[in-house]
Amino acid sequence: MTRSRDHGGNLDTARQRFGGAMAEWLDLSTGINPVSYPMPDLPARAWTALPTRDDMAALSAAAAACYGTRAEVVPLAGAQGAIQAVPYLDARGVARVLGPTYNEHAAALRGAGWTVQEVSAPEALAGADLAVVVNPNNPCGRRHAPDALRALAENVGCLVVDESFADPEPDLSLAPLLHRAVNVILLRSFGKFYGLAGLRLGFALCDGALAGRLREMAGPWPVSGPAIAAGRMALGDADWQAATCARLRRDAARLDAMAAAAGWQLIGGTPLFRSYHVADATAAQESLARARIWSRIFPWSATWIRLGLPGTEADWTRLEAALGG
Repeated sequence: MTRSRDHGGNLDTARQRFGGAMAEWLDLSTGINPVSYPMPDLPARAWTALPTRDDMAALSAAAAACYGTRAEVVPLAGAQGAIQAVPYLDARGVARVLGPTYNEHAAALRGAGWTVQEVSAPEALAGADLAVVVNPNNPCGRRHAPDALRALAENVGCLVVDESFADPEPDLSLAPLLHRAVNVILLRSFGKFYGLAGLRLGFALCDGALAGRLREMAGPWPVSGPAIAAGRMALGDADWQAATCARLRRDAARLDAMAAAAGWQLIGGTPLFRSYHVADATAAQESLARARIWSRIFPWSATWIRLGLPGTEADWTRLEAALGG
């Protein structure tokens, strides 16, 4: 089934349809942490000099330590940078994507000439030249044990595991088991958990041959000096990470309770976003939009709606009022 290449974070669309200045809108259409990592004062060199190999190596080491992996770590312009590169790492063939899920995987593969099949069960991925699993999945939150993914890798040509939303659930990550996995590429987003999506930073974790090809495709300066400096600090801040994980879990439960009071049924999600079943997703989105709150609905479902987390008490109160609480 062909998926449209739509996304959350499209406030331009919301404003075109419903009016209002950008500052009036509360954007809950993404899964980006609304309480971002406090940006440190960055050294002047981060802004004025081209990143060096040592800079990149230090960032990779910080990511490897944070994710608990001995695999090679390739910094890229967001997880999206890896998604765009993966289709060109090997000869085109049959790619199977476990869905419904983030639509950029299938879109990038299809655009590069792959035959893309969306499947609904993990066992249906077996035999694919390339298989894609988002873990935890966006938007339903479906989860897969690391051991099950490692077993799956033995039955496909190449396995891509997108862990863009895995930071709050480190036990779910395949990263610690990835060393010398010759046909696995693990994607990590920086911007979602740390709330700094504008930095455009992410990572691909993989073995030496795949890592080498990705580095060659990315070029000498795939991420900016400010992203390197901020990324190194945030990835090493274990206290902030632990406190943020605890807060996200509390806030996800709070959002579920608020949605339940409005008659919405939980489908699933992650600590960074929640998906619900409603009678009419378009009507629910439009109702929130009239209160200048933007949500995420999907072209393939008339009843699914996804919300990110509000960031301030004022935002929580505003959402509760819009839901009729």
